[in-house]
Parts: sequence; C-alpha cells; structure tokens
Amino acid sequence: MTARIGVITFPGSLDDRDAQRAIRLAGGEPVALWHGSHDLDGVDALVLPGGFSYGDYLRAGAIAALAPIMAEVKDAAAKGMPILGICNGFQMLVEAHLLPGGLIRNAHQQFIRRDQRLRVENADTAWTSDFEAGQEIVIPLKNADGGYIADTETLARLEGEGQVAFRYLGVNPNGSANDIAGIVNDRGNVVGLMPHPEHAVEPGFGPQTPAAMRSGVDGLGFFTSAVKAVVAAAV
Repeated sequence: MTARIGVITFPGSLDDRDAQRAIRLAGGEPVALWHGSHDLDGVDALVLPGGFSYGDYLRAGAIAALAPIMAEVKDAAAKGMPILGICNGFQMLVEAHLLPGGLIRNAHQQFIRRDQRLRVENADTAWTSDFEAGQEIVIPLKNADGGYIADTETLARLEGEGQVAFRYLGVNPNGSANDIAGIVNDRGNVVGLMPHPEHAVEPGFGPQTPAAMRSGVDGLGFFTSAVKAVVAAAV
C-alpha cells in the first residue's frame, strides 16, 4: 500500500508545499487538505506545516487551533493517527492541547534562522523510528515564537517519560526550557518540533559547506518513519 499523508493548509501557511514534496520523496502520497473542511479524505497520517497561520494574531497557532478541521485532527490523534506539527504546526498542537506546554517569543525577541544541530532523544515514535536515540542531525530553523515553556511538573513528566523527542545542541536558539526542540505525546503518535525537516530532504538543497549544514537530507527520516509506520499498521 501507499501511505496517504495529509498536509493541512491554513491561511498564512507557507511550508505546506515543501511538506508535500518531502512526503513524496519519502515514498508516500501527499494529500492537500483545507483548514475550513471537516474531511480528512481518508488519510493515514497528518502534517500541520510551518508558516504564520492567521498572521500569528492573538498567539502563534491559537486561531488555527480553532479551525474547523482541527476537530477531525483531535479525533484522529485520539485514535492513534501519526500527526506531525512543524513550527507553526507545533504551536497549533500545543494551543489545541494535543501536546503539553506552550511556545512564546524567542528569548532575544528576534526572528531567528539558522542550520540547527539537534539530538534525537526519542526514536520510538511514528515520526522518528528511522533515527537512533542519541543521533545528531542538522535541520533548518526559522521562527520568532519558538521558546518552549511548561510548568515544573510537566517538564519533569516529559523528561521522565521520554517525551522529549529532540533537543537543541551547540546553542539554544530561542530560550526553550531544557533545550527542548520537540516533544511527543504519551502515546507516541503526535510529534511537534520547531525546526523544519521538510527543508532537509534532498541532496544539494540546503548549504553543504563547512560553515553550514553538512547535508540536505537529515529531515527525510521524519517522513520515511511515518510512511513505514502507516504501512506496518496496515499489515
């Protein structure tokens, strides 16, 4: 079977086509979905892409979290569907309470873009199984509201139960608590992260110099992991 992975476009999404391309390169079938619909079109997994949904008014991701299609996203998450929120999509997931905590303005109060080193902390999720725990990867990062926060009890639970999926290495670019770059829900099917794996899926795309990203393919594992998870679940 071919894994059908939906990518939801919201007003202000700007990385939806990149996510669709990443899915295609991973061997899946990308399916374009619209924020105002209640139809997930029978997809096997979902990606909430990066961008500036609704102009980031109120709070980044807060309005998008109330979009009509999010009712179906919540139902799908509860049933175990693999769901990935990238940057603005991560913000939507925390605003929709599908992931704990919140994301606030970067500590230095500026938009940041860089090739970011990450450590894979949890390789047992639907989106990370093609990585190894402890593996270091490089993924582009671009955000203004990427500071991950949570109360002390929530942070302790995330750390203690292996729900920190990715951690910043070398530099904490936005002041995130515990250097957290991405987290996963307790079931292992919903992952959110601030860096952009969809921008690192093809050799030659993304800088390959000693001063910058060493390759353009470190993000592909997110999407191949999901494709394999969907196929395995269908067997």
